[in-house]
Amino acid sequence: MTSTLPTRTGLSTAEVAERVARGEVNDVPLRSSRSTGEIVRSNVFTRFNAIIGTLFVVIMIVGPIQDGLFGFIIVANTGIGIVQELRAKQTLDNLAVIGEAKPRVRRDGATRELSNAEIVLGDLVELGSGDKITVDGEVAEAEGLEVDESLLTGEADPVLKHPGDPVLSGSFVVAGGGAFTTTKVGRAAYAAQLAEEASRFTLVESELRSGINTILRYVTYLLIPTAIGLALSQLYVNGSDWREAIRRMVAGIVPMVPEGLVLLTSVAFAIGVVRLGRRQCLVQELPAIEGLARVDTVCLDKTGTLTEGGMDVERLTPLDGARPETAERALGALGTADARPNASMQAIMDVYAAPDGWAVREAAAFSSARKWSGAELAEPDGQVATWLLGAPDVLLPAGHPALAEADELGAQGLRVLLLGRTPTSLDDPDPARGLMPQALVVLRQRVRPDAAETLRYFERQNVSAKVISGDNALSVGAVAGSLGLPGADDPMDARRLPEEKTPALADAVERHSVFGRVTPQQKRDMVGALQSRGHHVAMTGDGVNDVLALKDADIGVAMGSGSEATRAVAQIVLLDNRFSTLPLVVAEGRRVIGNIERVANLFLVKTVYAMLLALATIICQVPYPFLPRHSTVLSALTIGTPAFFLALAPNNERARPGFVKRVLRFAVPAGIIAGAAAFTSYMLARSDPATGQVADTSTATLTLFIVALWVLAIIARPYALWKVVLVAAMALGFVLVMTVPWAQNFFQLQLVGVRDPLTGALIGVGAGVLLEIVWRFVRNALPQP
Repeated sequence: MTSTLPTRTGLSTAEVAERVARGEVNDVPLRSSRSTGEIVRSNVFTRFNAIIGTLFVVIMIVGPIQDGLFGFIIVANTGIGIVQELRAKQTLDNLAVIGEAKPRVRRDGATRELSNAEIVLGDLVELGSGDKITVDGEVAEAEGLEVDESLLTGEADPVLKHPGDPVLSGSFVVAGGGAFTTTKVGRAAYAAQLAEEASRFTLVESELRSGINTILRYVTYLLIPTAIGLALSQLYVNGSDWREAIRRMVAGIVPMVPEGLVLLTSVAFAIGVVRLGRRQCLVQELPAIEGLARVDTVCLDKTGTLTEGGMDVERLTPLDGARPETAERALGALGTADARPNASMQAIMDVYAAPDGWAVREAAAFSSARKWSGAELAEPDGQVATWLLGAPDVLLPAGHPALAEADELGAQGLRVLLLGRTPTSLDDPDPARGLMPQALVVLRQRVRPDAAETLRYFERQNVSAKVISGDNALSVGAVAGSLGLPGADDPMDARRLPEEKTPALADAVERHSVFGRVTPQQKRDMVGALQSRGHHVAMTGDGVNDVLALKDADIGVAMGSGSEATRAVAQIVLLDNRFSTLPLVVAEGRRVIGNIERVANLFLVKTVYAMLLALATIICQVPYPFLPRHSTVLSALTIGTPAFFLALAPNNERARPGFVKRVLRFAVPAGIIAGAAAFTSYMLARSDPATGQVADTSTATLTLFIVALWVLAIIARPYALWKVVLVAAMALGFVLVMTVPWAQNFFQLQLVGVRDPLTGALIGVGAGVLLEIVWRFVRNALPQP
C-alpha cells in the first residue's frame, strides 16, 4: 500500500547557485494576461479601424476637418479600450501573484516555500494531497502517493506512484504524500505551454462576442457594394464636384459600421474584471463573466463552500465496550501518520496528542474515493494492528447498530467518523473486513456566516442550488436545511443513483437538492446529467475531489484556500474564500451581458437606417442627405455617449441564449422606421423651392435625431433619475448644436422657415409612435426570463 524511503536533504545552497548560473531554472513566465503590446495591437489593428481609418484619411484629403470628426471618436474609443484592458491586466497580474501557490522545496535539509520561478533542476519538491505538480520529475519518496493525471491523459482513475516513477507537470495529488526530484523545468516541462496558455486573460469565444462578430461580418460584406454604388450615385448627382461626392459617400458609409460596439464590449468586460478584482475575485477567463451570468443551476460542495475549512471535535463515543483511552491514543497515533492532514484530521490532532510508545509501521492517507484513512500501528504492548478512520456507512456492514446512531448524529448536521481496528493489512483489497468498531468521532462543522444569504440570493434569482457532498446525506441535508435551502429535507444518498449516465440519473438530479456520499466521478456525471437537460451549470469546490466536476461544468468556481488543482482548472477563483462573493460575480456578469445587449440595439439601429438611406439615395439619384459631420453629431448624442453610460448600469436579468435574434428583432424594424422617416422628411424638404441643401439636410437631421432619441428612450427603460437626465442632456446637446451660431456654422446645420422644420418634427414624432408599437410587439413576442 505504501513505501517509504529515508528522508533526503535536497540540494545545498551552493548546488542551487550552480544551477541558476547554468540557467537550469523554472523560467516559465507568469502569464495572467496579454502583454501590453498585444493589448495595443488588438485594439488598434482591427478590421473596422482599418475601414474607418481609411475613410478618415480620404476626408482629410478632400474635405474640412468638421467632416473628419468621426476619426477622432474612433481614436478616443480605441484609447478607452486600451486603458481599460491595461487596468484589467494590472488587476489580473496582481491577483495572479496573490493566488499563486508556493511549492514546498527541501533544501539543505529544511523545507521552505518558494515561488514556481525559484525551482531549479534537481530540486526536491514535497507533495501532499491537493498539490498541483508544476514541473516534471521522478518520485523520490512516496507514502500512499496517488496522482491524478486526467488533465493530461483524460484517464480519471488516480495512479499510485512509487519511488522511481515519473510525475508530469499538470497532474495533481489526490491522496498521500511524498517528494519528487525535478528532471525538467521551465519550458521543457511537459505541460508548461499548456499551463501558460490556460492561465491567460482571454477575450475569446462567448455567445455575446460571437454574435456581435456574426453581425459585423455581414455588415462588412455589404459595405463594399454599397460604397461603390453610393460613390457612383453621388458622382452622377454632383457632376464634376468629385470632392463633394466623396464626402457624401463617406457620410453614408461611416454610420453603417458599428465600430463602437466591439470596443464597448471589450471595455465592459474589462471593467467587470477590475470590479471583481477589487473584491478579491480572480477571473481567469473573461468569458467566465458571461458564462456565470447564464447559469441557472449552481452545484455546491458543502465542505469549504457552505462550511468553513475548520472543524471542532464535539465528542468521542466508545462502541462495543471499547476503552475510550485506547481510542484517544489511536487517534493521536493516526494524526502522526498523516503528513498532510485534512480538516477532520486536523481537528482530531488539535485534541488528541501523539501518544508515547505507539509507532507507525505503514500508512494510507485519506482518499475521497474510498472515504477512509488508516495506519498499521505498533502498540506499546507489542501488538500490531491496522486502525481505520472513515465514514461509518462505508466501513460498517448494513444493519450495524452503530449506523443508526451515526445517522441520528448526521441528521443534526454533525460529521461522524468511525474509528475501527482490523486484523487485515492495508494492502488487503478489503481492509475493512473483520473491522471491530472502537468509537464514533463526532465533529461539528463551521458553517460560513454568509452562506444562508447567498443561497437566498440564488433562490430570488431563480437559480437552482444543488448541494453535492461526499459526506453522509443526512448530515449534508441538516447543514443545508439550517441554511434554508429548499428541498434540504429530502436528501439523497448518491449510492442509490443510477450508475450510468441515463435519463433516470438526470431525473434524480433535477428532482433533489441535496446529495450525500457522492464520489468524484459521480459529481462529474451529475454535472453532465444537468447539462443534458439544457441547464447551464456552475460548480464550486475547494478539494481535489471537486476537480473533475469543476473541469466539466460550464463554469468552475474555486475557493482561494482550496487545493492548487482546483484553482488551476477553475475559471473563477474566490481568493478571499468568501462564498458571498459569488452573487457579486453573477450580478457583474448579468450587468455586462444585459447592458451590452441593450446598447447593441442602438448601434444596429444606426447600421440599418444608414443602409436604408444609402440605398434610397442611390435609387432616387439625389445628394446623400448628410455630411460626415452630421453623422458624427447624431452618433455622439444618440449612441456613443449614452451607450457608454448604459453599459455600466445595474442589470440583474439572467442572460439567455439567442442574443442575435433578440437584438435584430427590434433593431431591424426600428432602423427601417428611422431611415424611412429621415428620407421622407428630406425629400419633402427638397420639394420646397425656397430652401437649399443646408436647410434640407437640417430638416432631415432633425427628424432622424427625434427618432434616434426615441429609440434611446426605449432602450433606457426602465427609467431611473439618471437615465432621464441622460436622455434630457442628449436632447439639450442637439438643441445647442441647432441654435448656437458657431455650432450652426461648424456643423453646417440651420433650420429655415417653419413649414419644413415642423413637418420634419411631426414625421419624427409619428415615427416614434410607430416605434412604441413595434417595441411592445417585440417585447410581448419574446419569451420572458
